[in-house]
Amino acid sequence: MTETVALARRMSRMKASAVREILKVTEQPDVLSFAGGLPAPELFPVDAIAEAHAQVLGASGREALQYSTTEGFGPLREWIAQWMCERGRPTAAEDVLVTHGSQQGIDLACKVLLNPGDRVAVENPSYLAALQVFQGYEVDVHPIASDDDGMRMDALEAALAQGPVRMIYLTPTFQNPKGTTLALERRQRLVELAGRHQVPVVEDDPYGELRYAGSRLPTLASASAGNAEVIFLSTFSKTLAPGLRVGWAVASGPMIRAMAVAKQSTDLHTNTLTQRALAQLLRTFDLKAHVARLCAVYGERCRTMLGALQRSFPQGAQWTRPQGGLFLWCQLPDGVSTERLLAAAVAQKVAFVPGDPFFTGAPAHPYLRLNFSNRPPEAIEDGIGRLGRVLAQALAAAPVGQVESVHARARPARRL
Repeated sequence: MTETVALARRMSRMKASAVREILKVTEQPDVLSFAGGLPAPELFPVDAIAEAHAQVLGASGREALQYSTTEGFGPLREWIAQWMCERGRPTAAEDVLVTHGSQQGIDLACKVLLNPGDRVAVENPSYLAALQVFQGYEVDVHPIASDDDGMRMDALEAALAQGPVRMIYLTPTFQNPKGTTLALERRQRLVELAGRHQVPVVEDDPYGELRYAGSRLPTLASASAGNAEVIFLSTFSKTLAPGLRVGWAVASGPMIRAMAVAKQSTDLHTNTLTQRALAQLLRTFDLKAHVARLCAVYGERCRTMLGALQRSFPQGAQWTRPQGGLFLWCQLPDGVSTERLLAAAVAQKVAFVPGDPFFTGAPAHPYLRLNFSNRPPEAIEDGIGRLGRVLAQALAAAPVGQVESVHARARPARRL
């Protein structure tokens, strides 16, 4: 019967997540998958989370199982406000909205700010699930070119000069999919431009705590100092566990109130039991020590993957060198079909995510995204070795002239 029901117009613009569809195939037990953006499950603090839930149920079970406020559990909002203050953005609990993961924060920001046809400036390539949200709101997604230092400010300034932009969306720290970080001077320039043109900025920061090298940079929310409306989004998914589905938004009071009203039409409030258990956990659990352990483990895995790529990938391939996060990004020699490469890789029990779905429009080169956090070093060495052999076979099967031209253009420094 569903085939005869006319769906809403917006559904014609919405596509299934390429990553989620790929995961159905690649997350099989015998496949070495670098496709999903998965934290390492062996590092989840399972016992501490279980104990926190038990304590809440034992002490205030009836309240924890009851309806709650849309804005979120007060003690948890207070903890988040203090966390934001420590990162340079003066925040009160009233400036915090607890969300069902940071993904809901993106949706709520769009719900309160965007009308069909509005222009949204996004880094190109960009977070795939954010692009899905924009499709649902029927907006004009305007791609902004990026490089090793993140979104290019000359390209953003040109977009702002072309006409009204209703929102700027980006992940400035350890971006998904590239793993790159927006340089300090660009952060300062971005909030200056946003303030001058009165464009709200959605700063998506799920990975910011996972730094393995270099120095912490100020968030856009702290760099703005109130000169631009910055909606800061983050989550406990990458530091504790994604199954908790608890994130948050921090913005000005009027923006948070608008987002809370929008949230009421979606889910009334975020899981009360989980919020209370998180608040209990954060009173006793050494989160800083836990994050330090994550950074040590993930940093080793990142370095292992970079070394394996250097040894195993053929000439003409290039990749980013992230200072944190969960991903790195590879540019492959022109002429390689990532779709066919993925099929050949899965046949060898290794997987990645092709880069095309992360772009608005067609990419200039073939790319792939690799996740390093979810596999131990020995599996990374094995998997990248397999993937390198598959890529070499794909290049060997390409026309001779094409391969020669690819190698002639290859840069000696393997960096994007």
